[in-house]
Amino acid sequence: MDTGMISEALTQRRGTRRQLLKGLGWGVAGVAGMGMLPRIAQAAGGVGLDVAIGQFALNLEYLEAQFYTYAVTGQGIEAQGLATDGSGTKGGVTIKSNPQVPFSDPKIQQYAAEIGQDERNHVALFRGFLTAAGVQPVAQPQLDLQNSFNTLAQAAGIGSSFDPFANDINFLLGAFIFEDVGVTLFGGAAKLLTNRDLLDSAAGVLAVEAYHAANIRAHVFEAGSTAQQLAQKISDVRKALSGADDDQGVVDSNGKANIQPTDANGRAFRRSARQGLNIVYGAVNAAKGLFFPNGLNGAITK
Repeated sequence: MDTGMISEALTQRRGTRRQLLKGLGWGVAGVAGMGMLPRIAQAAGGVGLDVAIGQFALNLEYLEAQFYTYAVTGQGIEAQGLATDGSGTKGGVTIKSNPQVPFSDPKIQQYAAEIGQDERNHVALFRGFLTAAGVQPVAQPQLDLQNSFNTLAQAAGIGSSFDPFANDINFLLGAFIFEDVGVTLFGGAAKLLTNRDLLDSAAGVLAVEAYHAANIRAHVFEAGSTAQQLAQKISDVRKALSGADDDQGVVDSNGKANIQPTDANGRAFRRSARQGLNIVYGAVNAAKGLFFPNGLNGAITK
């Protein structure tokens, strides 16, 4: 993955963020959500919009579930009895040997275990929805939980490498990368769903992902100034890749806690599928890369 693409986007965003998106509000969020619709509708073909969104969500839930499960147990979700087969190309997980985090704070370890269980439940939930809809769930695509973090670290100016499984603080920062992305993507997709049962489930998942994000953000803030500064650098990269003022660190402009990142109206930010793909692929308009080196499976992949 070329870190130059991320760095270039980050540099451009730093110079033009205020001019491009001054007064971010409902109009910008609405346009972002609407921009997702034609791309999904075209990609979905005969499988339906709801199914396409369910497949898209399942890809992301595989990523989160694997991250937390490896961090807590040292093994993947298959060892916990979850199936990862299905349509598309099934992949493995690129990860360091012995990835179980040597937690020094038992409370953080408990939080990580609880979140991991939630994410595994989400995998099962979306696989169940797709099966009930008469569609084979997408297989887990190839995931990268090693080189991806190194690439992001270089782009954000954190260093030449970053190991989210090394200790408590690194784990929290690794989790920080994922959680806000999940919240914004579920928020952006909600208005596009037509199946009320799926909408109900998605709303429940969105609420849980928001709980996760607030938990992680609070712990990063409590970890002190160094962790706060690193979280801001991560936020800047996500913002650069999404192309909008839709991300915030854990400290506001006055140096106070910013646990709930919201717009001027106190609402969580929403992202389109394309904006989310830019972040998880690590490049604007890419079809693969970073956490998904071979791309996603399903109708929404680019």
